[in-house]
Amino acid sequence: MWENGSGRGSLGSSGAVVVDLKVAVLEDDTELREQILVPQLRESGFEVEGYAASGELFAAMPVKAFDLLVLDIGLPDVDGFTVARQLREEWPIGIVVLTGRRAAADRIKGLSEAADAWLVKPVGVDVLAATLQSLARRMRMPLRADEVPARWRLSPEGWRLHAPDGRSLALNHSGRRLLARLFETPGELVTHDELVRTLVHAVEDFDPHRLEMLIHRLRRKVAAELGRPLPLRSVRGQGYIFFVDDEGEAAG
Repeated sequence: MWENGSGRGSLGSSGAVVVDLKVAVLEDDTELREQILVPQLRESGFEVEGYAASGELFAAMPVKAFDLLVLDIGLPDVDGFTVARQLREEWPIGIVVLTGRRAAADRIKGLSEAADAWLVKPVGVDVLAATLQSLARRMRMPLRADEVPARWRLSPEGWRLHAPDGRSLALNHSGRRLLARLFETPGELVTHDELVRTLVHAVEDFDPHRLEMLIHRLRRKVAAELGRPLPLRSVRGQGYIFFVDDEGEAAG
């Protein structure tokens, strides 16, 4: 099931390895997790821990703060879609789904809601490692000085916010969705309802104070980690305007 060239899913020697990355493997198949995925990914240079249930992973996250997750969708305690959504609400983590589900609807749901990559079993561990390496590069690769645009921007996958001076911070799921919508129409008003719809499907069931709190936390995080205010202007009773060139930086 997990064969590549060596018959065990072992990793080849070609290609650079992204090191110093913490990877969690959430897979309830003990043999697959402990005898193949965890040891082989360790050989690849990743720091890996395996978990059989989502509760174990959530308990470990505050201490381990994993960079990447290999996630099975069919888990004994909760489905993988829910795990991915909940993790993304709190942690800037890259997620690679590894599943036996082949339906296009499942793949679309996973990639739309939280996953960064979707691999269908059986797949060689070398392919999994390469996917993790690629995702890690997208999340972490710094720009050269001559590549840094003098404006605010989101990384291609949307999980990092970059300031005009090149510094950046990681975003959680809510922050990513809010900023992605604001970046679609910079300098233009985005209403409260439009922003709420990026977070939930039923606007009427969403507490408007929650949006204000999310915006407040995002502003505070940007100020603390980037040392400058988020150029987001509040238009009372209507919505928000985002300025990619810092025009509205001092506005409320």
